[in-house]
Amino acid sequence: MRILLVEDEADLREPVAAFLRKHGYEVVEADSVRTAEEELIEVEPDIVLLDVMLPEGADAGFEFASGLREAGYQNPILFMTARDAVDDRVHGLDLGGDDYLTKPFSLDELEARVRALLRRQGGVRRSYFERGPLRVDYAARKVQFSGKEVDLSGREFALLEMLSLEPDRVYTPAELLDRLFPGSDSGLKIVRVYVHRLRRKLGAAVIKTLPNGYRMGLE
Repeated sequence: MRILLVEDEADLREPVAAFLRKHGYEVVEADSVRTAEEELIEVEPDIVLLDVMLPEGADAGFEFASGLREAGYQNPILFMTARDAVDDRVHGLDLGGDDYLTKPFSLDELEARVRALLRRQGGVRRSYFERGPLRVDYAARKVQFSGKEVDLSGREFALLEMLSLEPDRVYTPAELLDRLFPGSDSGLKIVRVYVHRLRRKLGAAVIKTLPNGYRMGLE
């Protein structure tokens, strides 16, 4: 899942981005509204994490969120800001924000809120996926195979999650590389490595190889 993180303070933005990437998310960083708008031209994120006070002004985050909603953006927006007044919270939610987290905050809490918002996306998120001996619990980020819990890394879970959310869709290696391993110097090799890792842990049938890519396996 792709996150747009809009935060001008590098000493906060960079640790948040690193933490979320460790948990398997793709994070696009922006330090201003202008940069965020440029990123939005390339791709629509699954969720926006948004500071309120940005270089463009004290209310720039609020204005950016309002503009997103007016433009038809329907995915979650989570404000994360030092402005903790009740009026600010109400204003942010009235503008179309889905959640409001005040600084300083726990990275674990932030990631939990991200998961909760993504789960609530209508029709996009189910609470779990089950096929054959495989069960993927999206909320708890746990995987069971034949009733036994299997330990996956963040990137392994992200790959399995992506395939299982649309189990009949065929993903090309290039799509998987772009979504899950942005900036990797390993090229398509890294995709093959992680497909191999999942097959080793969950059985060869868990991912089906087709001439043009990969899709969820098992019956």
